[in-house]
Amino acid sequence: GAAELELLERLLGLPAGNKYGVQGERKVPVLQTNNGPGLTGLMTIAAHLVRQAKKDQLLGSTAEEKAVVQQWLEYRVTRINGSSSKEDTRIILKDLNMHLEDKVYLAGNIFTLADILMYYGLHHIMVDLTVQEKEKYLNVSRWFNHIQHYPGVRQHLSNVVFIKNRLYTNAH
Repeated sequence: GAAELELLERLLGLPAGNKYGVQGERKVPVLQTNNGPGLTGLMTIAAHLVRQAKKDQLLGSTAEEKAVVQQWLEYRVTRINGSSSKEDTRIILKDLNMHLEDKVYLAGNIFTLADILMYYGLHHIMVDLTVQEKEKYLNVSRWFNHIQHYPGVRQHLSNVVFIKNRLYTNAH
């Protein structure tokens, strides 16, 4: 939570210095603001940072895009933060793989906050996938590789390697 929000801050070009804490046993991120009550929750704080950086296009342009971004942010918080088992992970990757079949980004043809937070949320999973698993979830792999090369997104996170060509081809 908090580490991701710091990555997002840097990506958005915001000055560092926000104080993040966590709340409860689910470790919900909290942002202390100078004036008024703190903000709670990954989605809430992330959307706030995006508006602060005046990059509202990351939240979607049309009503439909905004709803799709919101939907994936919710998915990110409810499904991925809560995923613990191999089975959960498999279902998430399968869902995403189907969704990304005909899309460049989660919200279609535009890069949004959903892509950024989903990338950060899936990084630890993608790092551990075998070559075979990456090939099985080809659309997720394509999307993930695309996002990790998006300017400013990856930062200090390790680069996940995807093999572009099949190991065994019929080529001579």
